[in-house]
Formats: sequence, structure tokens, C-alpha cells
Amino acid sequence: MIINGENLILGRLAAIAAKKALLGEKIDIVNAEKVVIVGKKSFILRNYKKKFDRKTPIKGPFIPRTPDRFLRRVIRGMLPYKKERGNNAFKKVMCHVEIPDNFKNEKLTTFDKINVLNTNNINYLSIGDLCKLLKNV
Repeated sequence: MIINGENLILGRLAAIAAKKALLGEKIDIVNAEKVVIVGKKSFILRNYKKKFDRKTPIKGPFIPRTPDRFLRRVIRGMLPYKKERGNNAFKKVMCHVEIPDNFKNEKLTTFDKINVLNTNNINYLSIGDLCKLLKNV
């Protein structure tokens, strides 16, 4: 299944991808930089800065600063990745920053229920913008 992540809410998209991967489906998410986190920009940025301040250089937690790896890490959080079943499911999930050439002619799936434009939320921040801001931290 190839999912177009444009304007989809991060947590709900990650939950759907995790469930499908646990059922054995191969999941590819394109336009990962356009997935959004709902909330005020200052609040979201403050929470992720706290995570960066909490880490130690050797032990972690290591938070990725590229949109595709960031999204994949969120999906990993919804899988039992330390067990064999979860690890196999995590290997089936791939995220891409833009639409790769091999997916140009494929049919992209989108979910209208989790699209931020179909909700009443006016405050949101895209993962691409968040990762740009976190690179300066």
C-alpha cells in the first residue's frame, strides 16, 4: 500500500500504518515532509526541544532530524519492535520525502478522515518545518 502523507495527521497516520504492517502489508508513505502535527507551533517546538535537552550524547534517545526518518520513528513507537513480530512489521514500513520515480505511476492512497483540512484544527505544523527548526537546536 502506498500512502500519500500530504496534510495527514501524524499520530493517526502512524496508527494506521502500524496496524497494516502488523497484518503483513508492505507500507510506503510518500510526501513525509507534508505530514502535520496538530497543535500550536510554539508548544510542539517546546516539547521536542525538551526531548533534545534530555538526551546524552552516548546513550540517547536519538531523535532523527529528517522528515522520513522522523515519521518512521513515530511508527516504530506504535509497534512492539523489540519482539520478532514487531521487528518484522517495522521492516515493512518505508517513508519517503517526495514521490520516488518508481511510485510515479502507482495509485496513491489517502485517508480523508485524517486529513487536517477536513477538521476544525487551524493550528498545525508540518514535519518538514519541524525538522528544519530542530536542525538549529
